[in-house]
Amino acid sequence: MDLKEFFKENPEVAIAFSGGVDSAYLLYAAKQYASRLKAYYVKTEFQPEFEFEDAKRLAKSLDADMCVIEMEVLNDKQVAVNPVNRCYFCKRLIFSNIREKAASDGFKVLLDGTNASDDADDRPGMKALYELEVRSPLRECGLTKDRIRQLSKEAGLFTWDKPAYACLATRIPANEPIDREKLKKIEQAEDFLFSRGYTDFRVRCTDGHARLEVPNEQWMKLAEERSVIYEGLKDLFKTVSLSLKTR
Repeated sequence: MDLKEFFKENPEVAIAFSGGVDSAYLLYAAKQYASRLKAYYVKTEFQPEFEFEDAKRLAKSLDADMCVIEMEVLNDKQVAVNPVNRCYFCKRLIFSNIREKAASDGFKVLLDGTNASDDADDRPGMKALYELEVRSPLRECGLTKDRIRQLSKEAGLFTWDKPAYACLATRIPANEPIDREKLKKIEQAEDFLFSRGYTDFRVRCTDGHARLEVPNEQWMKLAEERSVIYEGLKDLFKTVSLSLKTR
């Protein structure tokens, strides 16, 4: 099956849309082949502002209808305490809300951007998607991440080379409670590094201590700018260090 065939069988679809590479291409394909569609972006404490801006920009460029659902996921204690399977509780909460809104808009089929490269065994959130009967056309049609990037480039989508970006909650180790202040500091730190030209990095935070993970090719740049980086981050964290783990 290819995407054209998928949308022929499922002509009216709701799409869980994040503005990332995968859901962006899925939305593009749906615009080509579906008879009716709507994108649903869930705005929570876990998404940085730039992701929201990218989602709005992409939806506008495709002339796609996008609904924004605002949620405070940290009000759910099962999410806030941050267990190892936090993603399961978070995904179930978010997709339950999308499904409810989509149903009220007349959609019976809900899609997400999981692709054929994603390892289902290593993603607690995949269980929630399965339980809620969320379809993943990219995965079902055998489209890998590399292929999606290639097709996105050919389609002229600005997201084609966008680095993978997991939600801010992934920066905090399992079993350390998550709160809005921690997330805000992490977002501010990552915004600062973005402004300095760094890409595909993470600012991990454990008990108020920051640990930077950057690609090998950016280590020299960071070493040369270490004083500037430290000055930019020192007021946000107790300490700032560089992880030897590469991205």
